[in-house]
Amino acid sequence: MTSRRTRGALIAMMAIIVGGIALDQITKAIAVARLTPGVPISVLSDIVTLQLWRNAGAAFSTGTSMTVAFSILAVAVLVAVSVWVIPKVRSMVWAVGVGMGMAGVAGNFIDRLVRAPGPFRGLVVDFISVKHFAVFNVADILLTCAALWIVLIVFVFKSDFKGEPMSQGARRTTR
Repeated sequence: MTSRRTRGALIAMMAIIVGGIALDQITKAIAVARLTPGVPISVLSDIVTLQLWRNAGAAFSTGTSMTVAFSILAVAVLVAVSVWVIPKVRSMVWAVGVGMGMAGVAGNFIDRLVRAPGPFRGLVVDFISVKHFAVFNVADILLTCAALWIVLIVFVFKSDFKGEPMSQGARRTTR
């Protein structure tokens, strides 16, 4: 039997996952349709621009020859989190973090699955460029926010998946 709180957290998590994937894929489709590679469009002076890139690698284009490995890793993460983490989530704060993370992983995996040059080798669409930093997409933003959020939950709020304080280990009692 699930509590109202648990159902609410799971519904919120699923909404974040579906909404995050949709936002990522819609913005990538618009970027592909409207942006020309090598032609930046200014958003905030020359600090933030929209610029179409195709990325075979991970963050900062690392591991560009490892696209298939990144695809397999994404599948493993999606399965592992679905099997071992999602069933344990009972709190809204964890639902937000896990939802953002799953949406981010899934968003970039979809690109690797359906975009050229083919399944598990597809190039990820990146289009938000920050001067002297990186070019990224909505999935990358979701992954970064999820990582920061989960670090905050664990190290600052010290909350477990149920939203309760994490145990501090077995306490010894002296008599």
